[in-house]
Amino acid sequence: MRLRRRALLALPALAAARVPGPALAAPFPSRPLRLIVPFATGGPSDIIARLLVPRMSAELGQPVVVEARPGAGGVTGLDAVAKAPPDGHVIGMGSAGGLVISPSLQPAMPYDAARDFAPISLAVIVHEPLVVPAAQPWRSVEALVAAAKARPGELNYGSTGPGGMPHLAGELLQLATGIRLTHVPYKGGAPLALALVAREVELGFADLPILLPHVRAGALRALAIGGKARDPLLPEVPTMAEIGLPAVMTDNWHGLLAPAGTPPSALAALHRAATAALADTEVARLLRDQGAVPAGNQPAEFAGFLEAERARWAEVIRRAGVKLE
Repeated sequence: MRLRRRALLALPALAAARVPGPALAAPFPSRPLRLIVPFATGGPSDIIARLLVPRMSAELGQPVVVEARPGAGGVTGLDAVAKAPPDGHVIGMGSAGGLVISPSLQPAMPYDAARDFAPISLAVIVHEPLVVPAAQPWRSVEALVAAAKARPGELNYGSTGPGGMPHLAGELLQLATGIRLTHVPYKGGAPLALALVAREVELGFADLPILLPHVRAGALRALAIGGKARDPLLPEVPTMAEIGLPAVMTDNWHGLLAPAGTPPSALAALHRAATAALADTEVARLLRDQGAVPAGNQPAEFAGFLEAERARWAEVIRRAGVKLE
């Protein structure tokens, strides 16, 4: 009787031992990962992602497959990341448009940019220089501003589309200098670059990788970099701060995120893989050749960076009265 009672008392413990718990959970990652890029194949985000994934795959012990999900200025792809199972096997490459600008411009976002993602690391900084066609006479921002003040509203600046970083960079330049320009949106970076070369517009901002071939060919002239430091690919071009316009900070950037609720152990593994890739000498060289400056930081630092960027661009949007039609 006593032995039977002991056996019965042992049954719950045996049953509990068979229930999978955290200690028995499958190691991460347990299968190939997907890195969703919210822009078209061949664009800056896609190129940066494909430079990172070989080293990340080696660190994680599983393939990392890049998947392009373009649409709505990066919102479509980021929405897929936000709604993915939060187990770390789906991550995303986010940038300013979908993470800090669109939330202030679109009243009905499909995700909460501050709540629905778990930051992994800032990946790269991409400078956005102010350029003009080489045939234009302006060789400095000061000369361009003087011409714009003499002809209010007559000079056109191009962008990659309403609400994108190049659009808001133009608005920020106007706020900082008191000039008045006319906005001409194009459908992407390549059409904008061609419009600048063809002198359809007088000036514009865009990601350096898009503009660099035309600057090197002599078709476009870079007047200033809207970042904290000069770009090593354009060392002769001053920053906006150097010419007295420190508020005109127009750096774009790309960072890695997972869905909110991803386990800390998976986030830690993803962070280790990302920072290992960014610290790799060959990967860093290839990124710099593309006009991207390797970054890398802690998840908490990246979260703070995102919060500060959201506040900064929300204020620009408010002051400039930018609205999407």
